[in-house]
Amino acid sequence: MLTYIIAEPCVDVLDKACVEECPVDCIYEGGRMLYIQPDECVDCGACEPVCPVEAIFYEDDVPDEWEPYVNANADFFDDLGSPGGASKVGKTDSDPAFIKGLPPMNEGE
Repeated sequence: MLTYIIAEPCVDVLDKACVEECPVDCIYEGGRMLYIQPDECVDCGACEPVCPVEAIFYEDDVPDEWEPYVNANADFFDDLGSPGGASKVGKTDSDPAFIKGLPPMNEGE
């Protein structure tokens, strides 16, 4: 099942305009970026146009250089699973190893 993916422009930005637009509360906050829970996402696309850094892509449209973010998005939910709403969970400090290993990004944008 395809879903929306959040990619590199979100790292260390965490704007959260997408969270406010999401009608099903499926966008979760990690330590360095946001993640979309694929089983909870209803593919409405409301998040995509409101992202000020254009970090949200439909899975088939993720630019090649950001392909690792598809797996990182899935890996984030390996432990968390599908809690049924990001607001219940709140901010987590967890990020997949790939995200944790990135240098500081998007500073001062």
